[in-house]
Amino acid sequence: MQERHTDRKQYFEEQGVVTQKYVIPFIEEIIPITSYLVIAEIGCGEAGNVQPFVEMGCKVYGIDISENKIANGKLFYQNHPNRDNLKLIASDIYKLNTSEVEKFDLVYMRDTIEHIPNQELFFAHIKQYLKPGSKLFFGFPSWRMPFGGHQQICRSKFLSFLPYFHLLPYPLYRGILKLFGESKETIVCLEEIRDTKISIGRFKKIVTENGFSIKKETLYLINPNYEIKFKLKLRKLPRLLNIPFVRDFFTTTCYYVLENKA
Repeated sequence: MQERHTDRKQYFEEQGVVTQKYVIPFIEEIIPITSYLVIAEIGCGEAGNVQPFVEMGCKVYGIDISENKIANGKLFYQNHPNRDNLKLIASDIYKLNTSEVEKFDLVYMRDTIEHIPNQELFFAHIKQYLKPGSKLFFGFPSWRMPFGGHQQICRSKFLSFLPYFHLLPYPLYRGILKLFGESKETIVCLEEIRDTKISIGRFKKIVTENGFSIKKETLYLINPNYEIKFKLKLRKLPRLLNIPFVRDFFTTTCYYVLENKA
């Protein structure tokens, strides 16, 4: 397990840097970010991703099922000059009452959709919180990419740096995790990620079937997030590798802006 996964404050700060440097410019090619926007991050954790939006004066909702992470987020923002612009809610998105929030102009989800069970249901459900023409940002790793199994959370340093082994048949995958002494909690977590895995093609199919249009798409060979994690410069996926199914093995993250057509 890398230090950044145990130091929540460090992780919080890193998220804000990535949003500011890479995600906001990406989104602004489709919609300008102004203080008039109502923005929601679903699966926000401690809400590090939305720091730049809060600082820009946007009204921001952070929604996460983890009460502990929401509590941490409130602690991290307690002295922020714009803290009144942010409302953090500990709730399952499927149980969130529409009266608790306004309708959103922009939904932000980075490294989240691959953790949500039944993504088809999610895209149908989220529409009730959107205005016609609302935009949605998604950033997520393809399941088949080298670390699509999120094995970086393993306690074993060897496994945390071992690419592609999450693609092994399930009994063999689970056996390796046990062999290297991973805890029951870690194994359960990794099994859940395996159950909710999503590919690029499946994501696009779900999006179009639920009445969203893709306004912008970029696939990355080197994730923008890797600059702050590993000092690597981002690199888009070469055209040669952008072939359905093949691209899933090399795309370390995908960025999308969608539009609610309803």
